[in-house]
Amino acid sequence: MTYELLRFLHVVGACVLLGTGAGIAFFMLVSNRSQNPALIAHTCGIVVLADTVFTATAAILQPITGILLALEVGWPLMEGWLLASLCLYVLVGVFWLPVVWTQIQLHRLAIAARDAEAPLPSRYHRLFRIWFYCGFPAFFAVLAIVWLMLTKPSF
Repeated sequence: MTYELLRFLHVVGACVLLGTGAGIAFFMLVSNRSQNPALIAHTCGIVVLADTVFTATAAILQPITGILLALEVGWPLMEGWLLASLCLYVLVGVFWLPVVWTQIQLHRLAIAARDAEAPLPSRYHRLFRIWFYCGFPAFFAVLAIVWLMLTKPSF
C-alpha cells in the first residue's frame, strides 16, 4: 500500500473512532435524561449497532493501518510518541470493552422496562453510571492519541 492510502485510511479511522464515540455519548446521555424506557431502548439499539459497525471496524483497522504506516515511513515502533499511542490504545480497549457490554445490558433492561410499562430498574442506573465513567478515560485517551499523531512529540 502506498503512504497516501495508508495515511488516508488511518486518519479516517481516527475520525470514525472519535466521531462515533462523541455521537454515541451524546445520544446515550440525551436519551437517558428522558428516563423514557421506549426512547432509551430505541437509542441503545442504534448505539449498539453503531458501535458494532463503525467503532469495532475502526478499532480493528486502526492498529493495522498505524503499524503499516509506521513501517512504510520508517518510524521505529518503539518511538516514544508511537509507543505512547499504542499504550493509550490498549487503555482505550480496556475501557471500551466494558462500555460495549454495558450498552447491551442497558438496551436489554430498557426493552424489559418498556415492555412491562415500568420504570427503569435500579440495575439500569448502576450500569449507566459504569458506562458513563468508563467512557471518559476511553474518550480522552482517543483525544490524546490524535494529539500524539498530529504532533509526534519526541520523548
